Amino acid sequence: MALLLKDCHVIDPQVGLNETADILVRDGKIVEIGQNLTMEKGVERDLSGKIVVPGLVDMHVHLREPGYEQKEDIASGTRAAAHGGFTAVCCMPNTKPIIDNAVGVEYVAARAAAVGKCRVYVAGSCSQGLKGETLSEMGDMVAHGAVAFTDDGRGVQDAGMMRRVMDYASQFDRVVMSHCQDEGLVGEGQVNEGVVSTRLGMLGWPAEGEEIQIARDIALCRLTGCPLHVQHLSTARGLELVRAAKAEGLPVTCEVTPHHLFLTEDDIDDAYNTFMKVNPPLRTAEDCNALIDGVVDGTIDAIVTDHAPHTHYDKDCEFELAPFGMIGLETALALIVTNLVNPGHLTWERAIELMSANPRAILRVERVALETGSTADFTVIDPEATWTVDASEFLSKAANSGFIGTELTGRATDVYVGGYATLEDGKIVE
Repeated sequence: MALLLKDCHVIDPQVGLNETADILVRDGKIVEIGQNLTMEKGVERDLSGKIVVPGLVDMHVHLREPGYEQKEDIASGTRAAAHGGFTAVCCMPNTKPIIDNAVGVEYVAARAAAVGKCRVYVAGSCSQGLKGETLSEMGDMVAHGAVAFTDDGRGVQDAGMMRRVMDYASQFDRVVMSHCQDEGLVGEGQVNEGVVSTRLGMLGWPAEGEEIQIARDIALCRLTGCPLHVQHLSTARGLELVRAAKAEGLPVTCEVTPHHLFLTEDDIDDAYNTFMKVNPPLRTAEDCNALIDGVVDGTIDAIVTDHAPHTHYDKDCEFELAPFGMIGLETALALIVTNLVNPGHLTWERAIELMSANPRAILRVERVALETGSTADFTVIDPEATWTVDASEFLSKAANSGFIGTELTGRATDVYVGGYATLEDGKIVE
């Protein structure tokens, strides 16, 4: 199959590309990037006014399958991912059963190959059953395709256990992605501990409950040499810990979500909107500003969604009883364009690093770039598209977004995976 994308604005900081050009693809690979390209037979698309970038990757997603298909499944989750402009996602292992062995990894890979609308990378759990007691079958999972390890959703509580996890993962050159949550401090906390938790009459979740484990895991990274990736960073002091580790030369990276960048604890009002209940909780405006600075200055390596779908029934209850989590696959790109790129805080090149190049490097998966010979995974963006977040338009099974009703600019119009369209003109290709 041949594909020719005409007159698109191609941007890729990996190869220093920022210009108008054509892209010619054959058999899933880029054959040529240049001016006035032609082909004898194939699919030709005029993308004038559109931006083409290396396919976006979300390295922190909950697809819920197996076990919680009423919330999301691999088919619906990858449709939502493609709708949001993603060519690949990395799914977390806190399913039912837990992905703690090769069978779980193979199941997700097989389902994604059969019904997926984007690539799906699998993260295996660090411990069996996410209990933090016994190592999972890490070597076997690596042999069957696991790209990383995490006990996301709870985190490894025991420092000795976390040391063993990192010792073992380092043998396979796999990153350990750490959910930093000290359960002894966090307890039954519902929202960020402070003025807002007092006003709402909610149990507080102190920032230190996150920061203490960030500091611990950085120390273990220093001890073991294992690559460490701090998940869903939410506090200014946590960011400073990561910044110091990077200055020391340690193999530490981190990620942040759009909801921790653009929403604060003040967005939780006396309506007690459970869509705003996330893990870790929404923090202060000062934390948000510090995280945005970290995105801009390069301390933060990746923007992820932590896409956490729940049914309407799950969230339609008292705040204390509702599960943590917010969806984000279909709004993340536009939120970054609207709040960071368009105001001039972030260049397109830096946005691409955060949402495409860096996630692949951290996960140690195939590099994708706008250059000859690269796999043809593309995200096509209309930077001028204006739209309002409407729950009825989500392709996810879930609607628990804290951004419903928000007016945004910028949207993915087309997605190509291996040269084949999975999203075309804003519609999923069946």
